[in-house]
Amino acid sequence: MEIKITTNHILKVLEILSWIIFIGLCIEAGGTVANTIITLFINPLGVGNFWEGADYLSSLFESDQGYFFIITLTMIIVAVLKAIMFYLIVKLFVDKKLNISQPFSMELRQFILNLAYLALGIGLFSHSGFEYSLWLTIQGHAKADLQSLHIAGADVWLFMAVILFVIVQIVKRGIEIQNENDLTV
Repeated sequence: MEIKITTNHILKVLEILSWIIFIGLCIEAGGTVANTIITLFINPLGVGNFWEGADYLSSLFESDQGYFFIITLTMIIVAVLKAIMFYLIVKLFVDKKLNISQPFSMELRQFILNLAYLALGIGLFSHSGFEYSLWLTIQGHAKADLQSLHIAGADVWLFMAVILFVIVQIVKRGIEIQNENDLTV
């Protein structure tokens, strides 16, 4: 007995993985927002409630709340942009806008373009968080573990944005060819 894995099976698995990642990113973004608000406005001891990076954030909070706010704001922006990215992916699956028989469409082009802009934003904010934490280290604060703050990998996100912008241009050309073929038939 042979098991055939079709494109539909792969898409279903990717849809489930996208939902799991989307939910995880929403929890991360919401947790960071909630912990930041609690720490700044309700209970300063709440800085210990951050999942990872609590040591760095607590020392930063004790030395200057403005520095703490900027780092956590960067963390929030990056987390929200990642969640929005996966929201768009989940929405693509739910709305059934992906047509395998006519793969090149304006909806697909717009989808990939939105992903490219989000990847660019994540890359830029991650890079600014990296530069800011580097500046804080020069100012005498402890060195931040960007991986634990979830703002590492700016170069990867920027690289992904460039690749997605190239793919958008390929899809745009594919749409033009597809439209020409439709007119000649």
